[in-house]
Amino acid sequence: MFSRRYVSLQALGALALGLCPLLSRAGAQGFPSGTVRIIVPFPPGGATDVLGRVVAHQLQTLWGQSVVAEYKPGASGLLGSRQVATAPADGYTLLLASTGAILSLAASQNADANYRIERELAPVSLIAAPPYIVVVDPSVPVKNAAELIAHAKANPDKLTFGSSGVGSASHLSGALFAQMAGIRLVHVPYRGTGPAVNDLLGGQINMLFAPAQVVTQHIAAGKLRMIGTTGAERSSLFPDFPTIAEVGLAGYNSLGWFGLFAPAATPRQIVEKVSADVGKVLALPEARQRLVAVGAEPEPNAPHIFAAFVQQDIAKWLDLARRAGINLSP
Repeated sequence: MFSRRYVSLQALGALALGLCPLLSRAGAQGFPSGTVRIIVPFPPGGATDVLGRVVAHQLQTLWGQSVVAEYKPGASGLLGSRQVATAPADGYTLLLASTGAILSLAASQNADANYRIERELAPVSLIAAPPYIVVVDPSVPVKNAAELIAHAKANPDKLTFGSSGVGSASHLSGALFAQMAGIRLVHVPYRGTGPAVNDLLGGQINMLFAPAQVVTQHIAAGKLRMIGTTGAERSSLFPDFPTIAEVGLAGYNSLGWFGLFAPAATPRQIVEKVSADVGKVLALPEARQRLVAVGAEPEPNAPHIFAAFVQQDIAKWLDLARRAGINLSP
């Protein structure tokens, strides 16, 4: 026979379990009640920095609490990503990460295609997923992707493409292009997109898979030739630019995305609140204008949708790295 004391404890336990969701919701409703930090795992000046500042500013206005963007560069985004992964899981430390930063985190765990991002970070929302623009030095005798592939096949190991570093989205975009097209390109990594663009303009390299904001002015000036964009569909920001998939390489798709993450054990209600609020602020004309200025359209989404997107993307690039012999460890 159960004692009255046992029954009382059992009843209290059931009551506590029933109160947990209510308490969590109450906590989310009161969030935030202090300063929120958004860790940017790259130096100031790049697209990740711009997006981090936009999100921080707009959330601060919405919440009426201080939201600051802090920089933790190093190891291809790994240092900042790890800082957030090991931070208290209360929603007050967030990560504004890119494709390369998350891949660096996965690679640091010797991950394979079955790696699960949710073990270390809770995906909150996509911010933007802009395509890259493939550009070549005007001396390269090609005008579209089909001609580029034919030229590369006729000149194996002679065409060079730059990137912002080994394992970056610009590197992987080029590696995927070469693998799918069955061509051999020589990869030249740089410490950032800026130096790569400078060398492309100077004729030291032949081509680049580049963020829009760093090459569109040079395309307009005739200093670089646009070959195509890397998305599956044409970007609404550049509707006259054909995709690589349209002209030369069907099925090709590569996006350099940016998204917001929290520590893995952050309560679901807080993750969902931050995600919903990110959606609200990215819908504002001011925020959209700032993102469009760097060639990105706001694309916020729900945590579960973003998690599935990240998981699929990680598996895609880890598999490519394995097949192409690319070491993603910083």
